[in-house]
Amino acid sequence: MFHDVEFQSEGATLRGRHYRNTETPKATIVMTHGTSATITMAIDHYAQAIFEAGFDVLLYDHRNFGHSGGEPRQEINPWVQLRGYRDAVAFLRASHQVGPVALWGDSYSGGLALVAGALIDEVAAIIAQIPVCGATWPEGAAKDGALDSLRTIFESGDVRGGPDDVAGPMPVVSLDQLNAPSLLTPPQAVRWFLEYGGRHGTGWENRVTRVVPKTPVPCSPLVTAPHLNMPVLMMIGRNDEMVHCNPDLQDAVFEMIPGPKEKLVIDGGHFGLLWEDSPSFSKAVTAQIEFLGWVL
Repeated sequence: MFHDVEFQSEGATLRGRHYRNTETPKATIVMTHGTSATITMAIDHYAQAIFEAGFDVLLYDHRNFGHSGGEPRQEINPWVQLRGYRDAVAFLRASHQVGPVALWGDSYSGGLALVAGALIDEVAAIIAQIPVCGATWPEGAAKDGALDSLRTIFESGDVRGGPDDVAGPMPVVSLDQLNAPSLLTPPQAVRWFLEYGGRHGTGWENRVTRVVPKTPVPCSPLVTAPHLNMPVLMMIGRNDEMVHCNPDLQDAVFEMIPGPKEKLVIDGGHFGLLWEDSPSFSKAVTAQIEFLGWVL
């Protein structure tokens, strides 16, 4: 069904799976996971379903996570993960004959997919699943020339960040917020991460460091949304528990997208569609396959 692949990004080797039907060029969906997760924590079920529907898939772990290389381990940096999308698409186009390329992201990567789509040439479509669009409106998102500034940072900016830009290391989730405060606090997050992360072979670790460098413009879909001319499917979790999935900002992003677009609200909060045996998962993946069949 798939073979293991690896490619270079930001001085590290990123690893994942290439689900490929035939040698004939086909539409390929580039997929990666959300905050601290790995490719075998639910999204491999999305990849398998999309593949079985007739599309090729490149599914990979972010730098510093899972089976991918990179140091420091368990460090999230949005700019580094954004460049991972770029390098995944470049790898596909350089090493295989492919048809149209679409981006797929979940949660934190859902927001990043909405950014990457404006920065990577010839992205055919985007699926942003329960995307992080921010807790509050980010400073600098609406300034003149914001996209040009964002593109410059993306292509060549120093995004290492300084000591004041670092949060952690800390647990991803914790049952004891008094003595071991964590990055994610909703009980739904605790349940999901401990269930999926605890499965054999996931490579998940319950620790994370977050680096958000201070930049002239934020790495935010509120900057790029007005420049997304390709078809976009946004899947929103009804009553999403995660503070950075502010529905007002998700709506603002959606309204600013000028290209063909669809928004689907899924029951189950942030994590409902990440349980592969749930009705929310079935509804979400069915809608995604129908969308991809329509646009690719």
